[in-house]
Amino acid sequence: MKKRILTGLKPTDSQLHLGNYFGTVKPFIEMSETYKDAEIFLFLANMHAFTELHDAQALRQNSLNILKLYAACGADLSRYFIYSPADVPGHAQLTRVFDCLTIMGTMERMHSYKEALDKGKKWEISVGTFCYPILMAADILLYDADVVPVGKDQKQHVEYARDMAQKFNRQYGETFKVPDVSIRDEVAIVPGIDGRKMSKSYNNYIGLLDDEKTILKKVKQIPTSVQTVEESKNPDECNVYKITKLFLTAEEDAALRKRYLAGGLSFKDAKDHLYEKIISFLKPIQEKYAKISDKEIITLLEKNAKIVNEIAKKKIDEIYAKIGFKLA
Repeated sequence: MKKRILTGLKPTDSQLHLGNYFGTVKPFIEMSETYKDAEIFLFLANMHAFTELHDAQALRQNSLNILKLYAACGADLSRYFIYSPADVPGHAQLTRVFDCLTIMGTMERMHSYKEALDKGKKWEISVGTFCYPILMAADILLYDADVVPVGKDQKQHVEYARDMAQKFNRQYGETFKVPDVSIRDEVAIVPGIDGRKMSKSYNNYIGLLDDEKTILKKVKQIPTSVQTVEESKNPDECNVYKITKLFLTAEEDAALRKRYLAGGLSFKDAKDHLYEKIISFLKPIQEKYAKISDKEIITLLEKNAKIVNEIAKKKIDEIYAKIGFKLA
């Protein structure tokens, strides 16, 4: 069997941001280029998004926008299996199986649940949010994925999927492949304009579809120290530098660090440099995005739904036979 690489993104917003691109999209595209003979499973995590987004029209349009952005960023969607788990009953069926094999204490230790508690939403947390990692495990294990590239904050969820695969295999016999997690540490957590992890929930992101005026406003909002222009500055303590570094070659990075350390670099100049880098990077992506139709994406989803349904059904039949759901 060919190596299988699987990943997905939640359509909780109308677009992706730089953190999504450098933390997930770019590594995924590079990995798919490295493993040219691999089967690439790129799923639309709309069932995950439904834990927080209950606007039907927004969920539909966000889903289309994200896949169009994947294509605009360089992903060859015609080569991948792009699909919506909502079109594949096996995801919900396997989630139910894992629901019954997972204890409450395991889910209470998960980041998704703890984060909701930290936000003071104890009495607002849906069962879907609590069981979020279980659905994610089903997404992964249903297709015997070999590698799952994720952001650093999702590592725990893949580890749960690995644990679930091993637990099921011990109890019912060899059934699931235990997947490897792939994290690029140097870009696993991309800083937002406030220094925290770039996130839509923090509203500290720069979107791939933001216009020039919006980007300029956001760059200007990045906080800096009170050092004078003449003073030497530590680039590793400057959030402007940390974001700029994402767009630089090794040589460009070395030159910029030298300017920081030598003194004479104003934070205004540093921000102007970052703004120019972002605009130059996003312009071709936005141009490609504008040329991709919704119909093109819908056609691909319909085509691939048939293919992945066959794969998923075969796996579910095997699982149901082992756990006793099949009576004949």
